[in-house]
Amino acid sequence: MGLFGTIMEKLGFGSTAHAATPPPAAASTAPSAPAAAPAVPKPAAISAVDVVGKLEGLAAKNPQKLNWKTSIVDLMKLLNLDSSLTARKELATELGCPADKMGDSAQMNMWLHKAVLQKLAANGGNIPTELLH
Repeated sequence: MGLFGTIMEKLGFGSTAHAATPPPAAASTAPSAPAAAPAVPKPAAISAVDVVGKLEGLAAKNPQKLNWKTSIVDLMKLLNLDSSLTARKELATELGCPADKMGDSAQMNMWLHKAVLQKLAANGGNIPTELLH
């Protein structure tokens, strides 16, 4: 799993995906028994992950004043991830950061922060539009 996958996992993405895909059914001993699907609660059509709520909750508990809304470093720290330049470059590469931004850490960080939030939103996260532009 890449760094972005780790970010999604820490924010609770995929937890409904596991519930939506039941494990392969074992050989049935009662052919007339109904399928197991009704017994397994079906999640609503890809329910939104409360990214803002989770991050605000983590920020409230964190002794550091981390501004995840504008800083990729703070966002990564809030999720207990390595926020070093090396880790951020790895994440930027994973998300397809343009080469011209990779050489300037400030530009890369701004691009990366926006890209992470946009990708979280594209995967069902509730990111306010003002943070996406």
